[in-house]
Amino acid sequence: MFTLPTLPDKEQQILSAHAGLVHAVVHTCQNRDLLPQLEHVLKLSEENGWNRLVVSIRRILGGQRDISVLQDLDEEDRVITEAILRGLQNPESLPDLNATPDPEHAAPGLASMVAAARKGNVEALRALADMAIQMRHTGGDMARLASALSQMEQGEDDVEKLSRGMGPEGVRLVEKIVEELKKI
Repeated sequence: MFTLPTLPDKEQQILSAHAGLVHAVVHTCQNRDLLPQLEHVLKLSEENGWNRLVVSIRRILGGQRDISVLQDLDEEDRVITEAILRGLQNPESLPDLNATPDPEHAAPGLASMVAAARKGNVEALRALADMAIQMRHTGGDMARLASALSQMEQGEDDVEKLSRGMGPEGVRLVEKIVEELKKI
């Protein structure tokens, strides 16, 4: 095994946006009964163009823990994969599920999931439902975001309604998701 370096700010933002995935992979490596649930997320990730990341995650799920799982990854995929490896070495290093992701990083992915769910994509619906469960357990703005995503899936795009009760960071994230949805 190799030791991974401390994360700079940009990488922290990436991990804030993908903390749920990192936790899900680490927990699935430790409890194979969770694999069917993770498979839904991985399939959706592939549909959204995250093919190289999914290949690396599948290699990790298959037991590979060396630096070769980082080959051919872009910066964002590498940061996520390194966090998974770090989390397997030391669960205390897992990213904070309570951190509100930077809207610039999280909004496009969340918007694409909502858009796919609006079109009836079963995998997107399941992934959003799984994510909502995690977010509701977290509480605060994340729990409110889970509700907002569900409303967005039903077609709601009024930022004021969607972000009711959220702090400034939560409101900004909702605004960015709605903006991204309008682009799709």
